[in-house]
Amino acid sequence: MKITILGAGLMGRLMACQLAREGHQLEMFDAGGPEGTNSAARAAAAMLAPLAESAITELSVVKMGIHSLKRWPELLAQLDEPVFFQQEGTLVLWHRQDATEAERFSRQLDKTSLSLPSLPKAQRLDGQALSQLEPCLGSRFPQGLYLPGEGQLDNHQLLKALLSQLEKLGVTLNWNSPRSTEDFLPGQAGQPDWVFDCRGLGASPQWQAVRGVRGEVITLHAPEVTLSRPTRLIHPRYPIYIAPKQNGIFRVGATEIESEDRSPISVRSTLELLSAAYSVDSGFAEARVTEMITQCRPALPDNLPSIRFLGERTLQINGLYRHGFLISPAVMDVALELFNHASSDKAVDFSLSVTHS
Repeated sequence: MKITILGAGLMGRLMACQLAREGHQLEMFDAGGPEGTNSAARAAAAMLAPLAESAITELSVVKMGIHSLKRWPELLAQLDEPVFFQQEGTLVLWHRQDATEAERFSRQLDKTSLSLPSLPKAQRLDGQALSQLEPCLGSRFPQGLYLPGEGQLDNHQLLKALLSQLEKLGVTLNWNSPRSTEDFLPGQAGQPDWVFDCRGLGASPQWQAVRGVRGEVITLHAPEVTLSRPTRLIHPRYPIYIAPKQNGIFRVGATEIESEDRSPISVRSTLELLSAAYSVDSGFAEARVTEMITQCRPALPDNLPSIRFLGERTLQINGLYRHGFLISPAVMDVALELFNHASSDKAVDFSLSVTHS
């Protein structure tokens, strides 16, 4: 079939690669350039942490995260360019003044484990066990949690590798070319057979419930810091993470601000994020700030993803919020089932909303 995809962010690129491999003729339109600087996927640490996220989201997202954690190695193996992928668990730390919030966080993880017994349980660690797992922590934290099996990947490498794959698969790429679902009449003469709308916040004129949630991420080069796995620090306002990538690169985030403002990062956020990183490892004092990214994540009123049909041949995918990398393979698999079979058992399994407009 001849298929048009609107939006070349994470979901758009994943969908285009999979559909092109199935033999369809793909054309993609994006309002920005090939680097994806307008995509919410750049302002992320790409942590694949279903249990950790269960403290702030619904079980449906956790189920999608479990599925996606298994799918990511398969999807990455299909790419010609390497993408950093790690599955060595997540650390959760807190300072003494945040012990009450940490206990609430821990109780929520225990509740998730009861609901989903197949998910590895959080392990409580004392200071000695923490320092054995991450020697750079020394004796700064008397206790913490270890969430085995959780993972991460390098989101910037992934976007680049997906772009290279799209080019090799012969996908027609139209950059700086914003388009809307209203510009196409799928199924009619001279029109695509199907349209997939993966524009995120760009689709809000047609899906008015979509809103933006501002997020800010700082990239650091800290070759002297040896922290080896994603680490979350309990924080009074939002869950701060430190995600180590390759070659001494760390991504620190992420603020959540109910705003569609995309102006540069604020002084307050910068101080909070960098101070949090320094409090985990003083070696960050000599780190170099290489990038500060601000972007808006697309969210629906319930902060859960949704798929909806506009007519019979236009499929809109939206509302991935802060969980884009965690759940995108699961959402993609549901969309592909809907495309190929007009129904999806996975959507039922994941409690993923599928509607018709």
